[in-house]
Amino acid sequence: MKSIQRPFIASAAILGVLLASAGPIGSLGKPGLANAAAPVCTDGDHGIFAGEPAGGGSFRFSSLDFLNPTTGRAAGNGFLIGTSDGGCNWQSIYQGTWQFSQMDFVSNTTGWALARSAASGPNALIKTADGGSAWEKLKPGTADLERIRFLDASRGFGYSRAFSYYTSDGGISWSRIPTPPNTRGAEFSSRNTGWAVVVDPSKGYRLEQTLDGGRSWAAKLSVSSDAPTGGVVRVSGQAVWVMLMGGAGMSQQSYSLFASSDSGSTWIRTIGQNTAGGGHAPGEGEAVTGMGPASPGGHPGELELIGATAILSGYSPAAGKVGIGRSSDGGRTWSSGGMLPGFGGAAISFASPAIGWITVDGDGGTAVYSTRDSGKSWTKNIGVSAKPSL
Repeated sequence: MKSIQRPFIASAAILGVLLASAGPIGSLGKPGLANAAAPVCTDGDHGIFAGEPAGGGSFRFSSLDFLNPTTGRAAGNGFLIGTSDGGCNWQSIYQGTWQFSQMDFVSNTTGWALARSAASGPNALIKTADGGSAWEKLKPGTADLERIRFLDASRGFGYSRAFSYYTSDGGISWSRIPTPPNTRGAEFSSRNTGWAVVVDPSKGYRLEQTLDGGRSWAAKLSVSSDAPTGGVVRVSGQAVWVMLMGGAGMSQQSYSLFASSDSGSTWIRTIGQNTAGGGHAPGEGEAVTGMGPASPGGHPGELELIGATAILSGYSPAAGKVGIGRSSDGGRTWSSGGMLPGFGGAAISFASPAIGWITVDGDGGTAVYSTRDSGKSWTKNIGVSAKPSL
């Protein structure tokens, strides 16, 4: 290969062989590039995007997954691309019919994704063993998965809105993990230890924990809410963060973000974002801040824990901005990073508390930006222009 910007059709087969056979990789398909001269970075489409995306319309980034500060992937409607220099250069890995909603790689060759073959169809679980150029469709039984997280090449978890599943054979077969009635969000850190966001229509929310694989559950947090719909919980060691949704309206979303540094024994209400369109945020009492990322009125995006650091993306269609907020002290303080112009996107992947990437959708198209200073500043890595409307 003469350039990592070559079109997919000419390079995918070679890339698959190199990904599968190489040891430590300095660049996707180019072992040892890290020792070469510093590459010249551009922020255009890197010569990758041509023709029609799957499903028509314009290309759009929907998922990011970085293994470390240099090697990662970005995917969207009918494409998957990769970088091995932190986003300076990109190469096409896959182009086809799969429209990716999430991907999860445990190594540079082995990964899974949730993807649709049609825009209105259900997610399929697919797996790759060559870095992403070829995908095999798996059959997860009755699991209608909306999110996946794998611990290694064999063990992983799958989540739908109400149910949780476990696999020990790389996604070939799945068993359902018992969760409380009205579960609307869950996260397991091991087969035995997990957390579930439970909706109580008359009161609000409970966050419950299991230590025995779902056989029994104990409430760790109760939160009042006038409009409980669901939540997101993330765990890293003893750090537990839970985001609980309130009402939505007028392009605004009310929500609260709670943090615990001692496995749920004590809690801090870090964000309590009330909005005119969505009403009161779940919970009572003063929060550390009343505004999340991309506020006022912004929607929360993805919540990610890197050790003890919590990172939350957000986007505001009304204000036209996208960005992140973060806390590194268990939620006692909260800071927002530099905002980017856009109305959507906000998929994130951080390789360390300081180094990460975010997707941004705007009037001009879709793009991936990177930060090396915890989101204070951003650099555009790759962008694809939107098709002009007819």
